[in-house]
Amino acid sequence: MPRQVDHVGRRRTIAEAVCRLAGERGLEGVTLRDVAARAGVSMGAVQRCFRTKEEMLVFALGYVSERVGERVRARLVRSPAQSAGTALGHAAAEVSLLGDEHRAEARVWLAFVAQAAVSDTLAGTLRANYAGLHEVFVRLIAEAAEGAGREAPLDPQREARALLALADGLTVHVLVGHLTPQEAHDVLHAHLAGLWE
Repeated sequence: MPRQVDHVGRRRTIAEAVCRLAGERGLEGVTLRDVAARAGVSMGAVQRCFRTKEEMLVFALGYVSERVGERVRARLVRSPAQSAGTALGHAAAEVSLLGDEHRAEARVWLAFVAQAAVSDTLAGTLRANYAGLHEVFVRLIAEAAEGAGREAPLDPQREARALLALADGLTVHVLVGHLTPQEAHDVLHAHLAGLWE
């Protein structure tokens, strides 16, 4: 009887290998041969899962996005009694990848962002990811503004765009050593506090 192959599991294993290599060397250091070796599978297995390197990279980017999205969702449901403003702060901190435990993932994320500047396919995947995060941020900003009884009008769409841009920018500043993670958290929380003044 032929052995059953878990294709979904194998694709995830390959995506994890891509991420580890990208975190160490950037995307230019990701080769099919190295991915196969890191994943513990043959090159043929990689090629059966992904027709091209770009297809493999798109899947890996989706895998990283999924992990960040899962953490954001977990932070939103962890405490249903938390205010929308607190939930927004938690979600923005997760997206910023500022924790030491997310440093490798932050390097991978930025490698994909850099590559997306020259890859329409990766750029499309990133746009879809940002659109989903934007919707979550818009909803939380609107709820938090209402809960804070804010008098001045607040444009949740604009503020969500600014918060996403700030989150990515803070990721860069921490990775290159311009800010410490704590300084980045302080900047993020100061920005969020300013929304409700």
